Amino acid sequence: TGRTYEAIIQVNSQSGKGGVAYLMDTEHGLDLPRRLQVEFSKTVQAITEASGTVIGSGQMWDVFSETYLPEDAGLRLIGSEVATGRGHTSVTAQLLVDGQHRTIAGEGNGPIDALVTALRDELGVVLEVKDYSEHALTEGSNASAVAYVECAGPDGTTWWGVGRDSSILDASLSAVVSAANRARTG
Repeated sequence: TGRTYEAIIQVNSQSGKGGVAYLMDTEHGLDLPRRLQVEFSKTVQAITEASGTVIGSGQMWDVFSETYLPEDAGLRLIGSEVATGRGHTSVTAQLLVDGQHRTIAGEGNGPIDALVTALRDELGVVLEVKDYSEHALTEGSNASAVAYVECAGPDGTTWWGVGRDSSILDASLSAVVSAANRARTG
């Protein structure tokens, strides 16, 4: 048969976050933070319960991408400039906002805080970063990184954003934009 163990792993509505986390790590190199595992596994469980079937690695990646990394998102980061000095950081970000180019700027105690300020002040997207983690996605000279941010809204609800880029800074800012997208559509 020649099939590897990983190739036939599938997740059903009873699999829980362990199966989801295992597949995302082994098949896609994503070491999801525990609370993100919980959030995403609920999404997967809803799909498997609705369809009454299992979900494989490829379909799971599609669901993850649509949820956290959508190519047609209302907010998309296309570039940023970060400046630091005397205990504060400023970010100027180039975004596509519902297809329109916008430049937003903000200040904070670091790049993520500065972008959160810019999103709030210039686009009215209010969120607070509660947790952050990052890791390298691939090894070598063209290494890429992934960043995860857990955010909370004014009403106390929490959700995650995910960013991927060759630069850990850009991955971090993209994760904030991912979370902002989810806040806008949630």
